[in-house]
Amino acid sequence: MEQLYSQYKDRVEFFVVYVQEAHPTDGWQVEPNIDENILFRQHQNYEEREEAAQSCTIGLHISLPTLVEEMDNAIDEAYGAAPERLYLIGKDGRVVYHGGAGPHFFDLDELDEALQGLEAEVRVS
Repeated sequence: MEQLYSQYKDRVEFFVVYVQEAHPTDGWQVEPNIDENILFRQHQNYEEREEAAQSCTIGLHISLPTLVEEMDNAIDEAYGAAPERLYLIGKDGRVVYHGGAGPHFFDLDELDEALQGLEAEVRVS
């Protein structure tokens, strides 16, 4: 993702949107999270969610701008964002690309193709 961000960031706005915990310690915890010491309870308030987002951004060396979803989880519910998803949204607000559930079904090559297609569409217009 960092490579795509670096390649397109002067022409496309990128954001990580941090949503509710998919595998909280007080919910459905998974072994890989335990092994990697990714241990967050389900956020009780916005400040906890913001703190977890900052921790992940720093710990994973994410340079993309990070937004933190409000506690109503409206983005997560509208986009089926948890645990992770890749979306490309055009200037007109329509979804140009909707990736599979991450991290297992992320396809950065598909996202790159969608970005190239969007750029070609803009050049033709």
